[in-house]
Amino acid sequence: MVDTQKCITCGACVSICPVGAIKIVKGKAKIDEKKCVKCGGCASFCPMSAINIKKG
Repeated sequence: MVDTQKCITCGACVSICPVGAIKIVKGKAKIDEKKCVKCGGCASFCPMSAINIKKG
């Protein structure tokens, strides 16, 4: 889940995602939940802590 209030559209999450599940849509990061493998790389790499991965 992306907190659009915190997302600054830096693209860090897009570049780190190993499965290409994140794209910039309308100026904010958007995660394709069907592609996401919940590795947490994007959440760890986001400089604004705008991504929260729900495990389970």
